Amino acid sequence: MCFNTIPFDWKNLLALEFEKPYFHNLTHAVNEAYKCHTIFPPNNLVFNALQLSSFNNTKVVIIGQDPYHKAGQANGLSFSVNDGVRIPPSLKNIFKELKTDIPGFEIPVSGNLEAWAKQGILMLNAVLTVEEGLAGSHKNFGWQHFTDAIIKLISEKKENIVFLLWGNYAIEKEALILNKDKHKILTAAHPSPLARGAFFGCQHFSKTNTYLVENGLSPIIWNLTY
Repeated sequence: MCFNTIPFDWKNLLALEFEKPYFHNLTHAVNEAYKCHTIFPPNNLVFNALQLSSFNNTKVVIIGQDPYHKAGQANGLSFSVNDGVRIPPSLKNIFKELKTDIPGFEIPVSGNLEAWAKQGILMLNAVLTVEEGLAGSHKNFGWQHFTDAIIKLISEKKENIVFLLWGNYAIEKEALILNKDKHKILTAAHPSPLARGAFFGCQHFSKTNTYLVENGLSPIIWNLTY
């Protein structure tokens, strides 16, 4: 894995994780997988969520489960896809909710969410790699130990973070947020069509901005077409 792509601030704060046995096992498993199979995202984008949203800049956390497993989709950010890639159903529903929740929001032609990440949204998948065509194929590699440590770190070291937990898998991560009184936790059904529209009406995007402004932080510009 390309550890040199992890920014210094994250690398310094997570230094103890890199020394733990699970991380050595994880590194070996992932490196072997890249040698033998087609793995997504590309090696240089595995830690893209950390690259684009520094620790100091992070003010919103969106937790996903697994990278997209089809060619060209995954770019290291949960729910996001590369430019030119067909927008996945869950992301389509996220955009539909934004359209009704945020005045002036225009549904974009691209599902690339890097502009959000650069504003301080950490779009973190629980598992950071996947084999082509095999959803969940790396769920037993140990990635969750590492990403759980990131969530705990943010909970402990920062204040006024908005955690957006969509679907049962993400909602279970609420247990890792030990300092709930100094953060905002918003939960909802997953935006997947399988949830039969239960995600719609959650208004998480306007609620996020209201909380950020109330705590002296700049709101997120959700519109990707500006």
